[in-house]
Amino acid sequence: MTSTGSSFAAPPFQGIATFGRRPQTRELVEIDVAILGVPFDSTVSYRSGTRLGPRAIREQSLLLWGFNNVLSVAPFERLKVIDYGDVDVVPVDVIATHQAIESTAKTILQQGTKLITLGGEHSISLPLLRAHAAVHGPLAVVHFDAHPDTWDEEYPGCKFSHGTPFRRAIEEGLIDTTAYFQIGIRGPTAGPQDYEDAKQLGAQMLTIDEVHSRGVASILDDVRLCVGSKPTYVTLDIDAVDPAFAPGTGTPEVGGLTSHQMLQLVRGLRGLNLIGFDLVEVSPPYDPSEITAILASNLVFEFLSLLALRELM
Repeated sequence: MTSTGSSFAAPPFQGIATFGRRPQTRELVEIDVAILGVPFDSTVSYRSGTRLGPRAIREQSLLLWGFNNVLSVAPFERLKVIDYGDVDVVPVDVIATHQAIESTAKTILQQGTKLITLGGEHSISLPLLRAHAAVHGPLAVVHFDAHPDTWDEEYPGCKFSHGTPFRRAIEEGLIDTTAYFQIGIRGPTAGPQDYEDAKQLGAQMLTIDEVHSRGVASILDDVRLCVGSKPTYVTLDIDAVDPAFAPGTGTPEVGGLTSHQMLQLVRGLRGLNLIGFDLVEVSPPYDPSEITAILASNLVFEFLSLLALRELM
């Protein structure tokens, strides 16, 4: 489906900052993709501020002129995209917030609309995986991150935080662990068990050293071979990118991906059966010149481009 007209004639400093200047509506009839914000960061373990991430990403998306020259597609012309607005989060209650995320996501997905979610912290991936798995069954997952996020507890007695979503998702049977990749993992940990626990749970971990030594193309070959045609959910923590390129995040780790490598990795998912995407952990208070939000908005644009290319298949 193609959208009518173009909203990119206006300069980027003009107009209301919906994502990509798309209409802000909750009308889902004949909508291909909905952009959803989740301004929640109440379980972060270091620097807060990601509750402001969705707004910052939307603001920088005004620079997206519409045509992807690398992939030769104009996603806003090929797809009917809306900005659905934000989930009504409860800052003092992660359980209530997760329930609101899952309910909102299910409302969107039940209409046959694909969902792209802007975080917010990484705990939001758990309810999003619940909603997508309710439609598609256990999901192949491509997870870009500096951290495995497979701790059992980040805080004593608390099972839900931004460091635990993928352990909970595996325990709930939401992830097909034969097709679960963690890409870009790095940094100091409390001990060797952190990485080993993730692997024991079924994650195929590709550390940043492997990415750098093998190259992006080789990593993508592994992903394509393993994922095949399975319904695939992509979750991208912006701290997968080196803080030299993405300083605006709560738990930065040195030695990460360049912004170009991150773009290549997302573009390299072309042709997979992509059913959902979230981008999390953009923290505007630590983002000089908004370079992290600029990168994040472009990564969402790349994923939209992949969805548009699937429409052409």
